[in-house]
Amino acid sequence: MHFIPNILFAILLVVGVGFFVKNVKKIIRNIKLGKDLDRSDNSSERWKNMINIALGQSKMVRRPVSGILHIIVYAGFIIINIEVIEIIIDGLLGTHRVFAFAGGLYDFLIGSFEILAFLVLISVVIFWIRRMILKIPRFWNKEMTSWPKNDALNILYFEMVLMSLFLIMNAADFNLQQLGADHYIEAGSFPISKYIAGWLPQSEGALIFIERSAWWIHVIGIFIFLNYLYYSKHLHILLAFPNTYYANLKPKGELDNLQSVTNEVKMMLDPNADPFAAPAETDNDAEPEKFGASDATDLTWVQLMNAYTCTECGRCTSVCPANQTGKELSPRAIMMKTRDRIEEIGRNIDKNGSFIEDNKTLLDTISNEEIWACTSCNACVDACPVNIDPLSIIIDLRRYLVMEKSDAPQELNMTMTNIENNGAPWQYNQMDRLNWKDE
Repeated sequence: MHFIPNILFAILLVVGVGFFVKNVKKIIRNIKLGKDLDRSDNSSERWKNMINIALGQSKMVRRPVSGILHIIVYAGFIIINIEVIEIIIDGLLGTHRVFAFAGGLYDFLIGSFEILAFLVLISVVIFWIRRMILKIPRFWNKEMTSWPKNDALNILYFEMVLMSLFLIMNAADFNLQQLGADHYIEAGSFPISKYIAGWLPQSEGALIFIERSAWWIHVIGIFIFLNYLYYSKHLHILLAFPNTYYANLKPKGELDNLQSVTNEVKMMLDPNADPFAAPAETDNDAEPEKFGASDATDLTWVQLMNAYTCTECGRCTSVCPANQTGKELSPRAIMMKTRDRIEEIGRNIDKNGSFIEDNKTLLDTISNEEIWACTSCNACVDACPVNIDPLSIIIDLRRYLVMEKSDAPQELNMTMTNIENNGAPWQYNQMDRLNWKDE
């Protein structure tokens, strides 16, 4: 009977971690459904980006209030969860505060965890006030309804509950240490929870019940939160690091060229090339490469990782000039719709073993109006705290519409026709192109 709690904890640990690993494998599988892209260049610059942006939160503090609060929550999440190591060992072995032998260092760590937990609790409450009472506009765009809105709130409630349980657990433990209760050795420093301790009952039995209940609910909450990440925008906690590492290092105004088009232009400019030469035999059976993207699997794996990394903070949409002038476009919505589509494709594969055509595409949810409202200004890319690139997805969707469907706004079609026929965007004869020099 003495080992039942340890067995239950071991089962909880295996199930919780196992389910998390299973979902991580799904995410990796879904990301790999994207087209290949080599981002192995300039590793030193990539490591620098990851350390400064993902670890150092350098782009978050451009908006100081939310940035500083986010750093507190982020630091709390990373540092306080160091105690999870002790929780796992205590849960498996039936010990209590197994690292207490560290003495003064242990006291310092527990005290630091408590201060951080209190700061996280305050920060999360402020985040809730900003979202639900002040109603900052970027949290209330039309795409932020139903699940996206509730998801953000769920995370805040999770944090509130977990931090509160941590402090209540320590408060009960502090009282039990003062009472000299068996198994509760004197260890740790409690700069915050000692003030909560006076609110708790002073009987040993009631305190043990409170401490054990808070401990178990805290542990179960950690595993629920861990597995909730898969369904939540808070995947960025994990994916921000690879996302910033593999981000585009080229100047923001530089667009990539389609390799197939580049090869064709090179052949046209090569005086030694035979325009009537038959393609190589190895290419005869190959499926022609699609120009641009019409579905999530036409995007690169980096773009799909971008979609999973998006935390739906809305900074991109808040600086988008098209959105600010009332256009349909929201860069955040582009990323959300991309993630929803690749998730839909993933579920299709899970159900059928391989992808079965469902007659759906990314263009079913991203409208032409959204795609053509973009000014390609890169404001969204610059504003993103984790270097997500919504513009690259929009450009690929445009390429498909223009080069595969000949579906572009009339003004753009006229411009492209004039360039093709007249060598200039304007509608006049090529012979008149240099008349301006005589003015």
